[in-house]
Amino acid sequence: MKIKKGDKVRVIAGKDRGQEGEVVRVFPKDDRVVVGGVNVAKRHTKPTSATTQGGIIDKAMPLHVSNVALLCSKCGPTRVGFKMIEPGSKLRVCVKCGAEL
Repeated sequence: MKIKKGDKVRVIAGKDRGQEGEVVRVFPKDDRVVVGGVNVAKRHTKPTSATTQGGIIDKAMPLHVSNVALLCSKCGPTRVGFKMIEPGSKLRVCVKCGAEL
């Protein structure tokens, strides 16, 4: 998976198209990512020992990785390419401008 935790991304498809945020969590087996403040659902929760206050909580739900694009600091949303630095190590680069991601 080319998107990692902490990356800035823009949603390119779905009801939240155009919104930007930071990747909070990655699920590589399911090809899904959770972006902070995007695709928020209301969850009705009971009070438990962990959360003493019950009620309606806003929870960020996962998006498929194909519906988000990584943001380059220079040219905006882009695809990810790889450059070999030395044998055995790769560097993520912007496909448009070649900048390091």
